[in-house]
Amino acid sequence: MMAKIVKGAGFKGTVNYILDPKKGTTILDADGVRLKSKASIIQSFVAQAKLKPSLGKSVGHISLNFSVQDKDKLTNEMMVKVVREYMLRMKITNTQYILARHFDKEHPHVHLCFNRVDNNGKTISDNNDRYRSEKICKELTAKYGLYLSSGKENVKTQRLREPDKTKYEIYYYLNALVPKCKTWNQLLHNLNRYGVDSQFKYKGQTGEIQGITFTKNGYSFTGSKVDRMLSYSKIDYQLKQNVFSLNQTQNKSQQQSPTKDIIESTLDALSGIGSMQVHGDDYEEEAFKDRMEYEEEKRKKKRQFRPKF
Repeated sequence: MMAKIVKGAGFKGTVNYILDPKKGTTILDADGVRLKSKASIIQSFVAQAKLKPSLGKSVGHISLNFSVQDKDKLTNEMMVKVVREYMLRMKITNTQYILARHFDKEHPHVHLCFNRVDNNGKTISDNNDRYRSEKICKELTAKYGLYLSSGKENVKTQRLREPDKTKYEIYYYLNALVPKCKTWNQLLHNLNRYGVDSQFKYKGQTGEIQGITFTKNGYSFTGSKVDRMLSYSKIDYQLKQNVFSLNQTQNKSQQQSPTKDIIESTLDALSGIGSMQVHGDDYEEEAFKDRMEYEEEKRKKKRQFRPKF
């Protein structure tokens, strides 16, 4: 279950979109509005919004999206139950609203339109609404036994526009390569093959790395913006775990060939996404160079911080 929150100033456009018959719309729930027609619904919202004309954006619009894996279990009645609890936890209470289900997409989803001016003329707060909504969605997903995904598993990338298209492309590269690499140099080298440039962010004037930015097609994203599990610290942890796991499960004589084959097979699979050719590398030689660079960096730091007497 995921929510997208939008706030606006005009009820007409929102109501017309939610009740568009081309989307196979079914009204599931409503309160405080006259349901005779779209015009009567809009008039009901507008009349109450006038109780607080100083509020610029009185329209609350939230789309709640569920996984296609939950399609069979999400009856209209269950969706109303889940959304009502979501509204209660979000403190969207004592106000007008309509809830409609659309059938124009493969995954189940509903649209909630509510008046941010409540029945007493008070404002329904939007303070930290996106943070609160994300937390509540996760809790309700767990409570009702709904499918929980990262949100990127079933994205139809051919429908995406820039910069989202590039962001998801970077996500796929990282998601495939990070588990297979042992060092940052190895990972960045492989990313560069597909036109992904990488730049570390340092703390002040020190050599301490704080973050990383990935750039492709002229668009740049920090690791955490690509995905929260792909921040610098999380990638760094995963790379170290890869080395630890390899040392635990393979002896020295077995490390060379399998590791190389795994990474090269991953790059071959990714070649369908990118347009750059894949060439073989001697990864043991790369690992040796990485160790040499690491030792040299350690020596430089020792010389830099050697106390003077």
